[in-house]
Amino acid sequence: MIIGAAMKVHTHFGQGFPEYVYERALIIELKNLGLVCNQQMEKEITYQNMVIGKRRLDILVEGMVLVELKARKDWFLSSLNQILNYMKIFKIEIGLLFNFSGPSLTYKRFILTQSEESE
Repeated sequence: MIIGAAMKVHTHFGQGFPEYVYERALIIELKNLGLVCNQQMEKEITYQNMVIGKRRLDILVEGMVLVELKARKDWFLSSLNQILNYMKIFKIEIGLLFNFSGPSLTYKRFILTQSEESE
């Protein structure tokens, strides 16, 4: 469902728009599918029970799927690390990373296993 919605957005806009355009359109598509979405959700990062920073998640779908969006060519390695870190820190088991910068949508799915959570 989520991947199909992202493909629909990419088909409509193509490449070349800023990330927020794709994000806002994807939110509309996901809500049209009846999914509950939180956009730009701010989460605290803690260390030894102390808040040391905050990060914004692009989209959290149904409280359990982290969706990170990119719209740039040099996206993969830094974005891969970002989504994996967010999934671990915020204990989100499923992640989707989308890049809208190419002629077709590029995406990668992630599933956080129990062993990865405890690292």
